[in-house]
Amino acid sequence: MNVEQARFNMIEQQIRPWDVLDTSVLELLSAVRREDFVPAAHQAQAFMDLELPLGGGRSLLAPRVEARLVQDLNLSKRDTVLQVGAATGYVTALLAHKAQRVIGLEADPALAAQARTNLRKAGVNNAEIVQADGSTGLAAQAPFDAILLTGSLAQAPQALLDQLKVGGRLLAILGQEPVMQATLFTRVAANQFSRQELFDTVAARLPGFPEPSRFQF
Repeated sequence: MNVEQARFNMIEQQIRPWDVLDTSVLELLSAVRREDFVPAAHQAQAFMDLELPLGGGRSLLAPRVEARLVQDLNLSKRDTVLQVGAATGYVTALLAHKAQRVIGLEADPALAAQARTNLRKAGVNNAEIVQADGSTGLAAQAPFDAILLTGSLAQAPQALLDQLKVGGRLLAILGQEPVMQATLFTRVAANQFSRQELFDTVAARLPGFPEPSRFQF
C-alpha cells in the first residue's frame, strides 16, 4: 500500500467532502500519522471510511467523524481541553496540536497504556492520559475551555457541562441508533448553556455513562 497516497485519498475523498474545510485541520491530518495509532491487526484499514474495533465494545471513530469533531470544537493555542474516551490517542494527538494542553480520559487500562505509548512515540508532550471512565469528568483540573467526548452517549451529563469555563464548549455525539447528532454546547453564563446540533452520525457508546430506561409507564 502506498501510505501517503492512501492518506491523501482519505483527506480528499472522505474528509474534505464532509465539510472539513479548515486548512489547519487538513494540514494536521497530513502530519499526524493515523496508522501509528491503529492496532496492528487493522493497519491495512487505517485510512478507510469505517470504525475500527478495539475490543471490549470500543472502536476508533471513522476518520471523517474524528476530523469534523476536531474542526467543530474550534480550538485555540490558549485552550485546555478534556477529552473523554482517548482510545489509542489519535484524536488526543490532533487536539494537542491545536490546543495548549489536553487531558485524555480512558476507562480501559490497556488502551490508556497504548495511548500513552503512541503519544510519546509521536512526540506529543502537551497531552496526558488518565485512566478513568470520564462520566464525572475531572473536577480537580476544571474548568476547561473545551470538552470532547470521542464516542456517543444518550445525553450530555450536567457534571461535564459544569466543568466548562464561561465561553467553553462541549461537543458530544448524542442520541440512540439509528439517529444520533453531534451536538455543541456552549456555556454562555454561569447557569446558562446554548445548544447546537451540527451533523448526523452514529458512533459506538462510551463506557460508564447511564442509559435512559426504554420502558414508559
